[in-house]
Amino acid sequence: MKNCLPIAHRALTTLSIAVAAALMHNTAAAAAPVKSVRVEVNGMVCAFCAAAIEKKLSALPETRALYVNLKKKIVAIELKEGRSVSLDKVRAEVRDAGYDVVRIAETDQSVAEIKAGLK
Repeated sequence: MKNCLPIAHRALTTLSIAVAAALMHNTAAAAAPVKSVRVEVNGMVCAFCAAAIEKKLSALPETRALYVNLKKKIVAIELKEGRSVSLDKVRAEVRDAGYDVVRIAETDQSVAEIKAGLK
């Protein structure tokens, strides 16, 4: 029985270190800033317009999530972790879909936060 105690202690210590490392990794990942692009679009007046823009921007390899608010003429693109996209590239994709960009900006808000703020 005495020989089991040091082995159990080592196993518990190893487990504690593994759990602490996992928690630190998850905390660091959760703290990574969300990066999104918010676009105000002119000429987006119907569901077909919104779908055309959504199709173009969803195809970007940097896109993680997308939200289109037809009523407010806002498009929000949440980028994949560690990815970035130039505002000129987003502007070009919207123009290629046939619409004008009125305003475009990067933000640290997620698509869900942008969506909630527009309601």
